[in-house]
Amino acid sequence: MTASKRSKPSRHESTEARKDRAARIARCLQETYPDATCELDFRNPWQLLVATILSAQCTDKMVNQVTPALFEQFPDPSSLARSPQSRIERLIRKTGFYVQKAKAIRATAKSVVDRFEGRVPDTIESLTSLQGVGRKTASVVLGTAFGQPAVFVDTHVKRLSYRLALTRFAEPEKIEQDIRRLLSPERWTDFCHRLIHHGRRVCFARKPNCAACSLEALCPKVGL
Repeated sequence: MTASKRSKPSRHESTEARKDRAARIARCLQETYPDATCELDFRNPWQLLVATILSAQCTDKMVNQVTPALFEQFPDPSSLARSPQSRIERLIRKTGFYVQKAKAIRATAKSVVDRFEGRVPDTIESLTSLQGVGRKTASVVLGTAFGQPAVFVDTHVKRLSYRLALTRFAEPEKIEQDIRRLLSPERWTDFCHRLIHHGRRVCFARKPNCAACSLEALCPKVGL
């Protein structure tokens, strides 16, 4: 559904006006992508944590092709932590940067085993304390696997937040803070998933399909 036609936001948009527009953007995205969720396949928090690490510089589709064999051989953190890195590398090679990624997921597995008795922790502080886990990955796991309010800033969320004038920053941490201020917590996770869906299907990095965009009436097209 296309957003109702209104005047484009001005450069001097007030904080309250921006909050109102952000809420309308969230509602419009909900109507456009009611079932949007994480496109990585997973059965539990551990699988999502590994899949998210592997998704860096790689498509979710490719990650989903690789992880079934990986999780069949290493179904839990303990088994992966004990594996030779070379064996992991062979299984994840198609995701790119496989040497670094094998090191990262093996280090993460060892941290989960050594510090959390083999269970993925469910707080941002504990997740980001794991070797190999950054804030974006931790937030994806918190919001998607544990159902906690979370804002995760990937390349699509970063690009669309800027184009939609929801932030003026390029740093993920500052973009996260802006989204947190603009929307209520119960909207954060779904909003990020829907921005990612929209970025993959309509609002491309190059030549965005503005004519087919449900947010056209709400978008100032910053940087375009």
